[in-house]
Parts: sequence; C-alpha cells; structure tokens
Amino acid sequence: MNTLNYAQRSARRRLLASASLMTGASLLLAGCGTGVSASDTDADAATETVTITNCGRELVFEQTPKSVVSLMPSQTDLLLRLGAQDRLAGQAQVDTSDLPEDVAELAADVPVISTDAPPAREETLAVSPDLVVSPTEYEFTAEQGYASIEQLAENGAQAYVSTGGCSDRRSSAEVADLFVDIENLGKILQASDEAEALAADAQKRLDAVEKAIADEDRLTVAEVWVDGNLFGAIGAGIEYDIIREAGGENVFDPDAPEFADFFSAEINPEEIISRNPDAIVFGTTNNTKREQVLKYLRATFPDVTAVKEDRLISVPHSDFYPGTVGNIDAVEAIAAELYPSAF
Repeated sequence: MNTLNYAQRSARRRLLASASLMTGASLLLAGCGTGVSASDTDADAATETVTITNCGRELVFEQTPKSVVSLMPSQTDLLLRLGAQDRLAGQAQVDTSDLPEDVAELAADVPVISTDAPPAREETLAVSPDLVVSPTEYEFTAEQGYASIEQLAENGAQAYVSTGGCSDRRSSAEVADLFVDIENLGKILQASDEAEALAADAQKRLDAVEKAIADEDRLTVAEVWVDGNLFGAIGAGIEYDIIREAGGENVFDPDAPEFADFFSAEINPEEIISRNPDAIVFGTTNNTKREQVLKYLRATFPDVTAVKEDRLISVPHSDFYPGTVGNIDAVEAIAAELYPSAF
C-alpha cells in the first residue's frame, strides 16, 4: 500500500470523525453537497425542515418521517441504531441476512413485507410509508415490479439511497460514505445525538484497526465470488475500499478495463494464479455456501499462497452492502485475519 495515500486516507477519516461530531453546519455534509435548513429558529422537530441531497436528488422533509420502510436488513440495522424502531412500518428481504444480535429484538414486531427479494410495488405501498431506505437504486426498479422513486413520490413517500449505492457512486464508493448516511439519516429522523454517537464509535473502531496494523508489512488480497460455474473478482466499489481500510493491497485495480463499467467482473481462474495473492476474501450468505466456496478455492488454486497458507477469509455478504455498519465489521474481520498477531 502506498504510504502517502494511506496517510491521506487517515487524515480524511479524522476529518470525517470531527465533522460528524460537530453541531450546526456539518463539514461532512457540505463536502457531499448536503445541507440542513430550519424553517424557524425553534428546535421543535415538528417545524424543522431538513433538506438533503441524495443521488443527485433534493429531498425536503418538512416533518419527521413517521412511517419508515427498510428494504434490506443492513439498512434496518442502521435505522435501529439511530433509534427509529418505533417508526419502522416495514422491513424487507429479511431472509437474505440476519440482524445483529444486539438489535434483532428491536425489529421483532416490525412487519415483514418481503423475504428474499425486494418487495413488490403493492407490498411497499400497502404500509403507507413516508420514507423508504435502500442500499442501492436497484430496489426502486419499476421494470422489476418494485415501487419506483417516482411512484413513491406520487404516494407521499421519499426514497433515500445509501450514498455508496447511488448508481454514479457504486464503483467508487468508500467506507467513509457510511458517515454521510449516518449524518443524513440522523438529520432526517431528528436523531442527531444517536447519529453522532454512532459515527464516533465507527470512527473509533476504524482508528483502532489502523493503529493495530500500522507496522505490518502489507499482504496482497484478491476478493472473489463463486456462483455455480461462474467465477469472478471484485475490483472496485465499497468492497475494494474495505480491503484497503483493512490494510490489504488489492491485486485488482479499479482503473482496469474489466472494472470500467461495473465494480465486479467475471474472470478466468488463471488471473488469480498469475497474481498469486497472499489472501482471498469472499462474501457468503450461510455456512453451506461458505464451505462450497472454500472447497472450490482449495481445489482450483492449490498452489496459490492464499490457499497454501490457509488465508481464505469469508465475510457475511451483507457487510459489503453500501450504507451499513457492517462495513466496519468487515474491515475489522479482514484485518484480524490478515494480521492476527496485531490483534
């Protein structure tokens, strides 16, 4: 890893941390084209108007949302940590990943509107949301039968997409985008105290990883996926930045042609053999899938350093979604596997 770039990222994170703890004007939001305005000097939540820029759209909240729908467990987790459990009118895709144990009980009574795919338009609109929160813009694809952003607006609801999941940001997303989402949703939900505490804790955890691995010689890492007979690599986006934050040097480059249009690409296994990474990272949805991928990697790459030294690192797939506290979990987990003696 380039030392100067690593130091620059560290300085940026410290700036983000201090910005997230400020009251009044926020440097973090200003840097992302986001602002907050009040209709009067009163701090009354019922009269404060919040204006947020999200995926190039201006969202104006004249009232605090009272009926919120989360389209992914990763976003449900974030909303619960911001104290929004009493406002959740629906949670979706609940079978794709489990909520962390420390917040799962808070969602026990939240209506489930879909299990393993985004909810159909009718399912979302049936709970009369005024705010719908999603990890990416895909969950608002009308052609798939989902409620589009325009259809939600026609029914009195606004859509918030995680900063790293905006279509023009997905391939360049960073872990730091999570701080934007925490700040934005904290403002929208009138939960600034919870947002400040959550951002401070996330930054503390990132700083702890950085300090622990500061003197470690960097290991090379490939992040891959296996889907039946298909094999691919992830070389850009939030996944790439998680590897960097964990102290790994990704063997794939975001500027490479195969990642020009998308953060992931199907590749020939020979690419992994020729690059010979010290570690291989992959996302999994359950233990059965994890064992299948491990079996494939060991059989396909027996002479690659990552396999020979048994440095095959699985991470819950949901921890790679944009706009989730799981991004921090992934950084910690990968760093601990890469540099166990540092922790």
